[in-house]
Amino acid sequence: MTYETSTSFREESQLLLTRAEQTGLRLALACRSAITGAAFFWYVFAAFLFPEVSPRYATIAVLLAFTAVGVAHLAVIGTSYDRPWIKFLIYALDVLAICATFALVPISRADDIPQIIAFRSYGIYFLFPLLAMACLSLSWRLVLWTGGVIIFGWWAAFTWIVAQMERHLSWSDIPFGATLHDYETVFLSIDFIGRGNRIEETGMVFFATLALAAAVYRARAVFFAQVAADLDRRRERSLRERVSDLLGKHVPQAIAEKMIADETPLKPQRSFGSALVMDIAEFTAFSALHEPEYVVEKLDKFLADATRVVSKQGGVVITYLGDGFLATFNAPVLVDSPEHSALRAANDLIGIGANHGFKIRVGIATGDLVTGIIGNETRQSFTVYGDAVNLASRLEGACKDLATSILMDEQTHRAVRHAQQTKRLNDVTIRGLARDVVVFAPEIAS
Repeated sequence: MTYETSTSFREESQLLLTRAEQTGLRLALACRSAITGAAFFWYVFAAFLFPEVSPRYATIAVLLAFTAVGVAHLAVIGTSYDRPWIKFLIYALDVLAICATFALVPISRADDIPQIIAFRSYGIYFLFPLLAMACLSLSWRLVLWTGGVIIFGWWAAFTWIVAQMERHLSWSDIPFGATLHDYETVFLSIDFIGRGNRIEETGMVFFATLALAAAVYRARAVFFAQVAADLDRRRERSLRERVSDLLGKHVPQAIAEKMIADETPLKPQRSFGSALVMDIAEFTAFSALHEPEYVVEKLDKFLADATRVVSKQGGVVITYLGDGFLATFNAPVLVDSPEHSALRAANDLIGIGANHGFKIRVGIATGDLVTGIIGNETRQSFTVYGDAVNLASRLEGACKDLATSILMDEQTHRAVRHAQQTKRLNDVTIRGLARDVVVFAPEIAS
């Protein structure tokens, strides 16, 4: 992996992870706001359900403030006002606010009830939802931070309360071999602080924090692995497309795609198909009348449209021959009725040529074709062999002498004669063949 690629991966991975973190944080804050909002309504309406309960205005103001803080944070996530430290501050405020509630909000209206009863009546489980919601942010640092603040705040509140007590008892005050009376005297005392219980609670929070942070860290690793796999797939697909485009400029696009898909050189294949050779009539005279740049531009546009016509009929342009090309049907890409496909392509090419101001000559021959890759380890090309290729080329050249635009051999004629009217022309002498060749032309192409 190159430096540029690895940098791009880190940037895109971080962007995707940031979005996932923001989504999780929004969900956590939505839960937080729902909880504080529910607590507010419960605290207010409890006075109507239980007449002996009278809500404190300070508590109502605190609940409203924390609900508003959550909503405000929810609104700035993902905006230019968002900062990484904000979520750490919000979670710290939530934790310390709950701990302060245990330490400062009186458990009873009676002045002689110590605040330590709040620890004995409720417990640290009020803080676990904050630890769980921190996991939604997909930030293991936030999980560790929240767990650490919980432990700090819980012990700070406990220490504050114990410091206010004139007398306190704990498990260590129960004598060895204690009787029931000893347990009742210590454990049921209003001054029992249960320091050992606080140690157990914070120990539970500590190990839960480590486990949850490890789980979030693992989830991030899985997330990065998924992103890396997705980027690899996209990179491979992009590379294949670039290679296909590059190869498509030197070999037929269908062959390039097949080479990329198989990842092995194409072995020679024999098939029965049709060869089509197309050429522009009097192109030399056309070139002499125009500037080279105009000629090349004109030819490029025509050949592009002509290639699309061949592809539409299932053919493959094997090679470009100056101002024309050689195309095959059913070799190597399979098509039904290659003779019909070749003749339809030839008829369409006549129309495409007219649209571009050219007169086209086409030769079609059918027979055995052998396609495959030739060359050495450093340079290879795709080509096609067979008598049909040579014959199609000769027929294209004979179109001028026979005053027709399309010529086909007898093999092609036998396959298409029921689909299109044809006429037999003078036999053609083909160099290298012992006998003359019977040729045919479509009626509409004469």
